Amino acid sequence: MTMKTLQGAALIVASATPFAHAQFLAYPEGAEIPRSMTPAEEAFTRLNPIQASQPRGAAAPGGLVRTPGEYEPAEGIIMAWEGSTSWKAILAQMTREITTTGDAKAFIFVDSASELTSAMNDVAAQGADMSRVQFEIKRTDTIWARDYGPRYIFLGSQPDGTGGVRAMVDHTYNRPRPNDNSLPSYWASQRNEPYFLIPLVHGGGNYHLETGNPAGVGHATRLINNENPGLTEAEIIQLWQDYQNLTTTMYTPYPTFVDSTQHIDMWMIMLDDDKVMISEWVNEPSASWAITSDNAAADFAARGFQVYRVPAVRSGGTHYTFTNAVICNDLVLVPLYTNGTASQFNDDALAVWQAAYPDKTIVQINCQALVTSAGVMHCIVKHVPAPANGDAPGVYMTSQNNAPVIDPGDLVQTTWLFDSPEGVTTADLLLSTDGGTTFPTTVSTGFNASTGSYYWTAPDVGTSDARLRLVIRDADGNESFDDSDVSFTITGTSCVADLTGDGMLDFFDVSAFLNAYTAMDPLADFTGDGVYDFFDVSVFLNAYNAGCP
Repeated sequence: MTMKTLQGAALIVASATPFAHAQFLAYPEGAEIPRSMTPAEEAFTRLNPIQASQPRGAAAPGGLVRTPGEYEPAEGIIMAWEGSTSWKAILAQMTREITTTGDAKAFIFVDSASELTSAMNDVAAQGADMSRVQFEIKRTDTIWARDYGPRYIFLGSQPDGTGGVRAMVDHTYNRPRPNDNSLPSYWASQRNEPYFLIPLVHGGGNYHLETGNPAGVGHATRLINNENPGLTEAEIIQLWQDYQNLTTTMYTPYPTFVDSTQHIDMWMIMLDDDKVMISEWVNEPSASWAITSDNAAADFAARGFQVYRVPAVRSGGTHYTFTNAVICNDLVLVPLYTNGTASQFNDDALAVWQAAYPDKTIVQINCQALVTSAGVMHCIVKHVPAPANGDAPGVYMTSQNNAPVIDPGDLVQTTWLFDSPEGVTTADLLLSTDGGTTFPTTVSTGFNASTGSYYWTAPDVGTSDARLRLVIRDADGNESFDDSDVSFTITGTSCVADLTGDGMLDFFDVSAFLNAYTAMDPLADFTGDGVYDFFDVSVFLNAYNAGCP
């Protein structure tokens, strides 16, 4: 075996034969692995091209999906305890602010129990609220959690964008870093949250989004086209639509000599549904990349957005950005630099952020040690949104959403997903026969909500406008509900006079019978003899007087 160390990443080459290819890469603890590929990684991927793990046509999330923005309420922030001592000092300072001013949790991934002890000591020394720090022992390769972490969505949102349960959309990381790439699936299993793998090679920092109700708009550079040569741009945009309910706007990426990542989060950040911050190249206003940013700013302004411009400069081959910040509830973490060219704009950037967010606390953190590796604070975090229903458990019914036809007496399975950090206790299942206007029938009550599945026997109600409502609650009595998305049919056996199928006998059924009788419609042939006479009227009236079961 031979080994070559290049920029912290060790390329391991099997030596069984003279023609052996690279087998895997090693990432030494404490190494400052850049956000961009190292030469070792570039060599590795030439022999082992990165391809999307999920085949095209795989199942996308069902129902109504909403993707939350980073400016929405956050439960917490995901980080990986990787890199040099100076990098970990930045992580520790961020954790302090996130768990205090940010009123959120810090989910910190460490490689081992010994590293957990070290990280805990460093974070505590910075003054973090340790009750809000959650360590996860799971090996990672690099610090750049933005690029490999999960993108959260809400499944089963209402048409107004509210409600739903949290789920994750993952992608194949655009770096040959297997421990990083496996973090989202591990996190989903730990939290028992639904997980979907979009068939794209991607880096999460090349995506920003504005939330809609429920559909939103995404923003990415055409780096994504190069990473997925088997897909057209239209197909890539459609995948984001299918998995995240976002219509994506594509931009020309910065040249690699300006920004080696070509990620949009290095020059843009969404601040609200109608507010954005975009870099302004104060020292190079005529450069092509400056024009890219200027054109984007003009496009947002034309859409009615408040557009804030913050300085960006280059120095010594490093892209110094002030848009690569972290929004966490009422906290914003903004980078500052000691480099002579960049530091003169620290105060200007702070003033722009304060103008954009006058009601938030803006905290500057020295990121000089990090920025030279092609990323800053936004690049090393991933947001976990707060539950959509606050203290109440979220619920999304995953069955009876495809207009099934059910016979009385059928054993029917209803399935659901739930989102409740405190767990759930009991559930009730209610039935409507008028399309969800009312739910007068209790199918079952007090059954176990944590199973995600329940079987019930279909009643004899005879309706084509049935809907189900699942009510779910936790131990504190907080409850919420979800209704099936479309009406379905329960055929009925004895309520033959309910010609409107609404589960009720009234004037409308009489009118329907008379119209059918006059038109000699088979609907009115209650005797089934093909003749429309007094006997059909008599059978109908007897059924009508008998009522529905």
